[in-house]
Amino acid sequence: MPDSSLKRILMIEDEPDIRTVAELALEAIGGFELTACESGQQALERIEDCRPQLILLDVMMPGMDGPATLKAIRQLPGYAETPAVFMTAKVQSDEIQGYLAQGAAGVIPKPFDPLALADQIREIWNEACAIG
Repeated sequence: MPDSSLKRILMIEDEPDIRTVAELALEAIGGFELTACESGQQALERIEDCRPQLILLDVMMPGMDGPATLKAIRQLPGYAETPAVFMTAKVQSDEIQGYLAQGAAGVIPKPFDPLALADQIREIWNEACAIG
């Protein structure tokens, strides 16, 4: 079950500009400890170093896409229940339902509001803790 206070986030985003804006939004505005990765493979290599409480990942990435990355993370010891949030421009209701069916705790549409991103993540976190 997740700790009630969210501190550590692992973000996986292949676009450098989006990664930079999200880093500023989550670290400077949100006060989170953020580990940012540019690929699913890099996330798998770094996950043990950061021990994230929440995983924030892009859906469309070269190589391992978001769903494949999440599936691989779920196979690692200790990460089967870690809340995951997809960030994507693909937000038709059937697409969102598909992400939730894959085990995502929530979906944040792109483009996102940098000033609201930390609050959106806290809201999803609190809902995941209430369910968990």
